[in-house]
Amino acid sequence: MSTVNVSRRNFLKSSTIVGGGLVMGFSLTGCGGTRLLPVEAIEGAYTANAFIQITPENLVRFYCPRDEMGQGVTTGLGTTIAEELDVNPQSLDIVFAGVHSDYKNPAFGVQGTGGSTAMGAHYYPLRQAGAAVRDLILQAASQDLGIEKSQLSTDDSYVIANGQRLPYSQFIATAQTLTAPDLETVQLKDKADFKYIGKEAPRLDGMQKATGTAVFGIDVDLPNMYHAVVRRSPVPDAALLSFDKSAVESMPGVTDILEISGGVAVVAEKYWQAKQAAEKLKVEWSEVELSSIDQAQIKADFKEAMDKEDGPKTGELGDLDAGFESASSVVESEYWAPYLAHAAMEPMNAVIRIENGQVDLWSGTQGPIGAEGLVARTTGIDSENIRIHTTYLGGGFGRRGTLTHIQEVAEIAHLTDKKTVQLVWSREDDIRNGFYRPASLMKIKAGVDDKGEITAWQAKRVGGNITPETLENILPAMIPGMPQALINAAVGASNMVFNNWSVDHSSIEGLYEDYYVPNQEVSHVTVDHGVPLTFLRSVGHSYTAFAKESMMDELAEKAGVDPVQFRLQHAKENPRLNGVIKVAGELIKQMKPAAGHHLGMAAHHSFESSVAQIAEVSVEGGRISVHKMTCIVDCGLAVTPDVVKAQMESSIMYGLTAVLHGELNVDGGAIKESNFHDYPILRMNEAPEVEVVIIDSDQDPTGVGEPGMPPVAPAVANAVYAATGQRLRSLPLKLTS
Repeated sequence: MSTVNVSRRNFLKSSTIVGGGLVMGFSLTGCGGTRLLPVEAIEGAYTANAFIQITPENLVRFYCPRDEMGQGVTTGLGTTIAEELDVNPQSLDIVFAGVHSDYKNPAFGVQGTGGSTAMGAHYYPLRQAGAAVRDLILQAASQDLGIEKSQLSTDDSYVIANGQRLPYSQFIATAQTLTAPDLETVQLKDKADFKYIGKEAPRLDGMQKATGTAVFGIDVDLPNMYHAVVRRSPVPDAALLSFDKSAVESMPGVTDILEISGGVAVVAEKYWQAKQAAEKLKVEWSEVELSSIDQAQIKADFKEAMDKEDGPKTGELGDLDAGFESASSVVESEYWAPYLAHAAMEPMNAVIRIENGQVDLWSGTQGPIGAEGLVARTTGIDSENIRIHTTYLGGGFGRRGTLTHIQEVAEIAHLTDKKTVQLVWSREDDIRNGFYRPASLMKIKAGVDDKGEITAWQAKRVGGNITPETLENILPAMIPGMPQALINAAVGASNMVFNNWSVDHSSIEGLYEDYYVPNQEVSHVTVDHGVPLTFLRSVGHSYTAFAKESMMDELAEKAGVDPVQFRLQHAKENPRLNGVIKVAGELIKQMKPAAGHHLGMAAHHSFESSVAQIAEVSVEGGRISVHKMTCIVDCGLAVTPDVVKAQMESSIMYGLTAVLHGELNVDGGAIKESNFHDYPILRMNEAPEVEVVIIDSDQDPTGVGEPGMPPVAPAVANAVYAATGQRLRSLPLKLTS
């Protein structure tokens, strides 16, 4: 597999025949629009649609519509389209797609990657696209060879005719003259006939990443490229009052010192020159309300709101008072989850080049259409003259859905008389000046009767909302011509709605949906101190599962029922969740943990997939050690089982980082932590053995990038309780003496 950044001169500018190839232009979304497809013009090539191109050398190129950030999307989607096209996925030439409406994510309605939506959204459309092209090749071969189509077959990009193997490329000249079959009626393979889907195979990007030849945004190096570093306020939203550049402007390599919307940018010939100069700048910032806030105040404000304020309600069912009256026991507990940073391996970065009224931008983002919009808004250059080159992403987790770095680099290039510029955020920039998983205080009050049935479930969450900040981030990018006053009004209206009348579902998702309870209510109180918030892997589920699954264990103990059986009897109406819990229970019965080791389990449904986690834990000298995690996942049909396993393993490691270490603290309005010495990531010596069990399923594929993480924290917490008798309700988990 290779990734190609197509130069502008090779940008396909025609929607008819180009160099012997045909752009048929049918769209996965049905709204291809008039914008030309950003695919490469190759003499004699056949560009069958926005996703498949066959060259005269019989190379099959797949333009991948989603961004690869380690989640295996190129492998999953490549395998999907290759199955019906009858091409070995390992031989595909995979290119990251440019910006075009054909590359919209059907789950979002815009071009973007996230929410574990890629496979579910594209499984059938890409299969249809592949099957349609294979059908056209067979039609063309039938016509060229004078053989009935029914007498022909295909195998790994070859047509089989009378025992001969003839490359697809032999028939592309005729294929381009034919009419594509209707995507909705094209015949797809039966599962029994799959050659690649559901089979174990290496990742398509594995060799590139193992050999260091994969190109990430931070690897991009262009001729005459300058380097930029930005000094930003340590307190979010503080305004720049002044800066003194006298001690900096004569430093080696420094060419520009600029005020931009996010702070002060220093441009130099080398990155280290820019970084050293930026650190020496004397900068003054304004005081804002957040400047007087620290972590203790945030927690106190959350607690006061929990005790004294009522908020909008959702998920109401039955009669809550009657449910509590019928309970023989009532349990009420509060759970805390702190702010978290994404801590992606590759910090934010981008390269921009402005020449002759045209812009090229290289970056790994989760929203290339948004990047294009921000560049257009910042530079005043029309979107038709902006080319976004998507690279590999060195981790996303939601962080690369925010595009501050794109706006910054566009401003810098625009203000430096169009220098070619690379902007790189340091690790300290990324942790102290980024966007964060919201902190959350949750309370669950639940009743259980003598039969071990939950009679009432009342959940409440206090914290900030993601949706209003998301609007503030994406509106300038998605609607470049929208005046800032209207953006402010839309964000203000969103805040008003979620503060007073409605619940932002991303704030409470997962608190109540998994188990059947006849009487329930969920409420939300918004408390937002101004710490920048955004999505983090598994979004609201990243903290709600901790509260919900810890409470399920507390209730099971109160009812005197085995925690697995307790979950099973309440998940009867959620068959996929019930299924993974059942398998977890069977595995627990077979496990023989070592002396001093204890088991805990949790299960959760998110992103249309169900996952159960079993944690094997020991506690010695107040230190929690996780020895093994056993994961059971039902994600529908596992298109690429190895990728599914890798994502469950990744979720476990990411989740254990949050369980054992993850915590950001606010001090004087600023994030106190700065790098991995005080915001540690799980280390190799802490990593447990991991076993992943994939449920065999005929259902359509669902998400795997995020659903493995939510049950990790409660599984470990429940195991710690079994080991010590201490019920830990705050993350990260810390034992009391």
